[in-house]
Amino acid sequence: MSLNWQITLAVGFGGAFGSILRFYAVDYVHKMELGNFPYGILLVNIFGSFIIGILYAYFSTHDVSTIIKAFLIAGFLGGLTTFSTFALDSYLLFNSSLNFAILNVLSNIIGSIFFVLIGFRLAMFLIK
Repeated sequence: MSLNWQITLAVGFGGAFGSILRFYAVDYVHKMELGNFPYGILLVNIFGSFIIGILYAYFSTHDVSTIIKAFLIAGFLGGLTTFSTFALDSYLLFNSSLNFAILNVLSNIIGSIFFVLIGFRLAMFLIK
């Protein structure tokens, strides 16, 4: 099997696992009835950002196959985190609550970037 097909399958399988985990995580948080704020999407986006920071640090210091990287980054984390759902949630919040909409946008963007940093620094600390 050529490397391109292996990478394609790795991304596909990783994406399937990530998407399934996102679906159940968001559904679980939604059932907690915490209000109208999309906490589930925020949770998976921040968690995914944290994990990608850890993986980026690890991949920067270790020789990892392209297939594993594709499975984890483009596949699993690509399926787990989501920008389109975040965008839709933000749009819907803008129609009902400007304050929640702004909170959602800022929380996702700042929180995700912050947790990439935290994940990266934690992994670099543990690697040393």
